[in-house]
Parts: sequence; C-alpha cells; structure tokens
Amino acid sequence: MALTTAPGRTSRTGPVGPRPTRRGAGRARYGEGLAGYVFLSPWLIGLMGITALPMLLSLWLSFTDYDILTPLSEVRWVGLANYERMFTADPSYWHAVRVTLTFALVAVPLKLAAALGVALLLNRAWRGVGLFRGLFYLPSLLGGSVALAIVWVNMFNRDGAFNSFLALFGVEGLPWVSDPDWALQTLMVLAIWQFGAPMVIFLAGLKQVPVELYEAAAVDGAGAWRRFRAVTLPMLSPVIFFNLVLETIHGFQGFTAAFVLSNGTGGPVDSTLMYTLKLYISGFTDLEMGYASAMAWVFLLAIALVTAVFFSTGRFWVHYSDGDDS
Repeated sequence: MALTTAPGRTSRTGPVGPRPTRRGAGRARYGEGLAGYVFLSPWLIGLMGITALPMLLSLWLSFTDYDILTPLSEVRWVGLANYERMFTADPSYWHAVRVTLTFALVAVPLKLAAALGVALLLNRAWRGVGLFRGLFYLPSLLGGSVALAIVWVNMFNRDGAFNSFLALFGVEGLPWVSDPDWALQTLMVLAIWQFGAPMVIFLAGLKQVPVELYEAAAVDGAGAWRRFRAVTLPMLSPVIFFNLVLETIHGFQGFTAAFVLSNGTGGPVDSTLMYTLKLYISGFTDLEMGYASAMAWVFLLAIALVTAVFFSTGRFWVHYSDGDDS
C-alpha cells in the first residue's frame, strides 16, 4: 500500500545531503591543525633559533676550550675540565656564589616585605590612592636599566645626594659605592626599592580576600595583628609563593646594577661580583666562552633545584581557597 502526503501539507523533512565520510573529517582536522602550526610558526622559529639551538650549542661548548676567536670547527674537546676547574680551582667562582646568595637571601625577603606592607596600606579607599599606586609602581617600570643604575651610583657617591641629605643632620657620609663593606648593600637597597611589581600582585591578591572573613574574625575579638596572621597571610599564601619564586630567580640573575657600579669588574675588591657578572667576565673579558658556558649550565641547574625545593615545600604552607593544597 503506497503512502501519500495529505493535500496542503508539505514534508517537514528537508533534503538530506551526503553524510561526511571519515576521510573528509580527517582532512578537515588536518587542515585545522596545519593552520594552527602556520600561525605558531613565528614562535616556533624563534624558540628554535633564539632559545633551543643556542642552549644546545652552549651545552656542547661547556665541554670545550672555546675562546670566541677560534672557529667552532677548531675547538678542542676537554670533557669535564671546565666543571672540575669551576668547583676545585677557581676561588673567585665560589666568591661569586657567596655574593649572589648573600644578595638573594637579604634583598628578596626585604623586597617582598616592603611590597606586602605598602600593598596593605594602599588596599584602602583613600582619596588619590590610585596616584600613590602608580608612583610606587613606577620604579619597577624602569627595571634593570643602565640609566637607573647610573643614577643610583651617582646618588650614593661621596658627593652624591644621599650624603648631602645626611649632612643636613650633621652625619658624615661614606663613599658607599666604592666602599667594599657597603657596595653590595647599595645594590640591595636598589633592588628593594623596586618593589612595585610584587606590590601590584599583592594588591590583586588582597582584593580577592572575602570581607566576611575579616568581619567574622572581628566578631570573635581578633585584633588587627591576629586578623593579619589568621586571615590575610593564609589567604595570600598562593600569591606569596608566586612572588617568592619569581623574585628569588630575579635576585639570582642580578647583573646590570653590579656591572654599572663596578665598571664591569665586580669591584670594589670583588664585593659586587655577582654570579652573572662573573659569567660575563669569564666569557667576554677573559675570552673563555667554554668555561662561561659551563658556569651558565650550573647556574641553570641551581635555579631549577631552588625552584623544585619551593614547589616541593609549598604544599606545607600554601593554602588555596578551594581546599586543594597540592
């Protein structure tokens, strides 16, 4: 029996085209993937040409006696001699390690403390608070610029602005940047003064702390210090962890200010011989690029180890609001 459509009615089913085949779907996915790689190609070329290949080349050079002036085809393989010299026969290397550790262990905690303290002060609805936030952040915009380092050196010279300020109170100034006992401390003060970047991150974290927690703590009779310890610090622990990792790495990489202050020598009396400055002197002043490459790889592994320690211990003191402390 044949089925017919009632008069005046049209079929609700439209024309059905051919179903896409598995081969056609595969071609579409291939085309999308190819387009993605085309758009990523500038970044991939930069990664290989500017980062990956130079790193692999420096790893190879760390086992040679390359001196920049010798063609790569004529370099001599020395094996682990550069690493053996670094750890056993170069006292200035270990001095640079001590200077860098001293700088990082002192400047980084003080910088984070200053950033957190100012962030707490600026986390209020005061008139003109936005202006103050911008002014405190301004030094971080300059970063590790040579111009800023030159200004800082001139400010702390014997005839600089800082000694002129001390003279107003009858205090005799010192040649801070040329005194071996104070030159590194001058660099620390410069690093601490540039607390704007972590301050902004702390401000963002403070904005995420629920006001209800402070209200509940106040109802329970908690004072300002107790609220800071019991509410602010635990809620800010992920932000503190983030800033701690970044600023520690940044502290180990200090170079520009030490180079400008010492004219590229690490003086006075090697008091500002940071690790990166020692690496620069070895590679571009002493023309021992093979030895400098070995120093760079040890530096990379040391930073990776410090970062791994932070992440492995962070689960004991970093608390997340969703309850996942991993």
